[in-house]
Amino acid sequence: MGKIISIANQKGGVGKTTTSINLAASLAALDKKTLLIDADPQANSTSGCGLDPKSIKKSLYECMVDQLSIKEAILETETPNLDILPSHLDLVGAEIELINLEEREMILKGILSQIKNDYDYILIDCSPSLGLITVNALTASDSVIIPVQCEFFALEGLGKLLNTIKIVQKRLNPELNIEGLLLTMYDSRLRLSNQVVEEVRQHFDALVFETVIHRNSKISEAPSFGKPVIAFDIDSKGAANYLSLAKELIDNNEKVTATSK
Repeated sequence: MGKIISIANQKGGVGKTTTSINLAASLAALDKKTLLIDADPQANSTSGCGLDPKSIKKSLYECMVDQLSIKEAILETETPNLDILPSHLDLVGAEIELINLEEREMILKGILSQIKNDYDYILIDCSPSLGLITVNALTASDSVIIPVQCEFFALEGLGKLLNTIKIVQKRLNPELNIEGLLLTMYDSRLRLSNQVVEEVRQHFDALVFETVIHRNSKISEAPSFGKPVIAFDIDSKGAANYLSLAKELIDNNEKVTATSK
């Protein structure tokens, strides 16, 4: 049975979509059957995997609002082992259209139950908000990865997100765990970057991934070519970072599986 992981932070510009695309592609490169769900109306994960959001006719929106079968909307990407459930600008209106439905927070969970056994990992790229779609993602997930950029306002808003996760755990999804905090946009030359790493590790200790994502030009360039960084430049620091993260994630989950047996 696949593990569903949301990648969430209501603060924009922290490397959430970058992490979603590149972690998904790295898991796929390590022979894990992976599905990336683009739950952001900006559809950057969709375009970052080489698809044109304007040409998408069947997306997450149709699955959530029109009850389209998820199997009809999933597309293969150019990366072997990696499929995507694309997004579309229409998703902006989904929150309003779903607001009066009963159990509206559970819609995505029901959709994903149809295909959870088909994948090793299902990653959900959440929008930079704590609205209904993000709550749906957290309710459907087994765990959440929180990207935190190594900059001055790194911890700003983190308390609000952790509070939302606690509410979801209490009311909607008691099984939801924090997979880890991921430090992104790290520049070893900057004293501030090193201070943020120290502060986050001090505050959250074992919850922080060992892998740190460095600021890297290849990571920034890859989306404009519609490719994950490992397909764009396998020898880059960015590709090495995300492969390291994927290995760490797999190792952590295999340890948990082994101890629970």
